[in-house]
Amino acid sequence: MTPFSVIIPARYGSTRLPAKPLKMIAGRPMIQWVYEAASRSTAQAVWIATDDQRVADAAAAFGAQVCLTRVDHESGTDRLQEVVAQLGLADDAIVVNVQGDEPLLLPEVIDQVAHNLATCPSASVATLSEPLHSTADCFNPNIVKVVSDVHQQALYFSRAPIPWGRDTYSSSAPQLPAAELAQRHIGLYAYRVALLHQFVTWPMAALEAFEKLEQLRVLANGHKIHVAPACVPVPGGVDTPEDLVRVQHLLEATR
Repeated sequence: MTPFSVIIPARYGSTRLPAKPLKMIAGRPMIQWVYEAASRSTAQAVWIATDDQRVADAAAAFGAQVCLTRVDHESGTDRLQEVVAQLGLADDAIVVNVQGDEPLLLPEVIDQVAHNLATCPSASVATLSEPLHSTADCFNPNIVKVVSDVHQQALYFSRAPIPWGRDTYSSSAPQLPAAELAQRHIGLYAYRVALLHQFVTWPMAALEAFEKLEQLRVLANGHKIHVAPACVPVPGGVDTPEDLVRVQHLLEATR
């Protein structure tokens, strides 16, 4: 069994869905659904990291461990680094970053990404992917794509459709490449703590700034990101009011 911890960043001030962590779903705040899913993994500890006392109070009410963080972090990775520093975790410890807006996430993929990093010493980060099933998704800039090498190391992440099918994408009826090539990136990460401490010292990479993708800072600085197909399907998170309604209906139907 791989020893690891889970940290769940939970910002209160979402632009598209204010107070997102506290939105009620089937009688519980969203952050509680995420915390309970993470707690069903084999993690040794689960922490909620928030910059807002209202989220901290709600989390404490259902028994979660909470770390209050600064409000001025530019990225979720910066917030994660502050928490591991507060907790004094060792450089070789593994932490999994579970987004606070993923109430449908299954514990199996949390265990999977932690195990993948533990068994890949050449990588500083591990993450997951799954096949894209439509050209609409492939061309959607809100769906991040990833391509990897034969050693399951990420070559690049992009909002653009990668790899580009020279002969098919330029036609009037573009066709997807094989499933192993057309992969959606799943925003679930396992990190070695030492990488987090390095990450916050690096300036924003040019590619990161252009694509608005934090993981490109890791690649730009020569570190490896392990990518593997998710062992179970990973439903989308909650970014918009429409997403919230969809998830509310799904979870209410299971009660």
